[in-house]
Amino acid sequence: MSKVSCFAPYPFKAGERLNIAAGKRQGDWLVAAVNGDKVTLRCPVSGREFEWQNFCYLVTENEQPWPTGQ
Repeated sequence: MSKVSCFAPYPFKAGERLNIAAGKRQGDWLVAAVNGDKVTLRCPVSGREFEWQNFCYLVTENEQPWPTGQ
C-alpha cells in the first residue's frame, strides 16, 4: 500500500460563496454561473465577473466570515 493524494474537479453551483486560498485567483468569489466546463465568478467587492475553465479542487469546507476582507 502507498499513500496517494486524490483530486477531483469541484462541482460548482451558482450562488456558492468561495474563498480561494492561493494563486492568481486568490480571494473571495461568488459563483455567478456554471456553463459546461466553464465557471463565471464574481468579486463580491467590485462586482467584476470573470469566466474561466473549471480549475478548482475542493480542499476544505469551513464556516467563516465572507467576504474575508483580504
